[in-house]
Amino acid sequence: MALYDLKKLLSENSYPGRGIVVGKSVDGKKAMIAYFIMGRSENSRNRIFERFEGGMRTKAYDESKLVDPSLIIYNPYLSLPNADIVTNGDQTDTVYNYVKEHGEDGFAFEKALHTREFEPDAPNFTPRISAMLYYGDNCFNYKMSILKSANGDGSVCNRYFYSYTPRNGYGHFIHTYKCDGNPIPSFYGEPEEVALPNSAGELASIIWSNLNEDNKVSLFVREVDLETGKANEFIFNKNN
Repeated sequence: MALYDLKKLLSENSYPGRGIVVGKSVDGKKAMIAYFIMGRSENSRNRIFERFEGGMRTKAYDESKLVDPSLIIYNPYLSLPNADIVTNGDQTDTVYNYVKEHGEDGFAFEKALHTREFEPDAPNFTPRISAMLYYGDNCFNYKMSILKSANGDGSVCNRYFYSYTPRNGYGHFIHTYKCDGNPIPSFYGEPEEVALPNSAGELASIIWSNLNEDNKVSLFVREVDLETGKANEFIFNKNN
């Protein structure tokens, strides 16, 4: 499988949509998470990320201009005692609530997402992308998923799941769209393996500086020290 240059993937694609990057720092000491959103419409661009205890939400920058919150206002990130969940929609809450109710049996991520499908925004049928990171004693691993229509057929939902053993300096990148278009073509294939830097600050700089200037909206980056559990985070909002 090819190792992709994250800078190139972002700078050469004007509209990957919403994207998740998960992996491990070069020194092997930190888990790395990034989530970004982009927008073409005024409603999609009228957003910021806002941190709260236990999670992070999207919020309208100008409440007076908010038109339809159904698919743009949600919690992209929620934390559990031994896990982090990041997604591009309200399925963050689906996974979080499933684990809280049923516990983690090794397949809670998959079971929760089997109750969901792509977004009801025909003709794009935007995929739902998700990731969950697990932390334990001398243990760190992560899973990713995409729920998407069958090549634009809105009557069929295909669900894909990927489980990874982290490697130092490597991560995986999944995004909602292959590129810009009308309708917008969905991402396809496995998550793209990318080289990661050694800190959240470096990762934030790589992503934010290479996202399309007109379409980028917000970015959340988090690193977790795998020995101490201490986290370091960055939030970039174009509207701030």
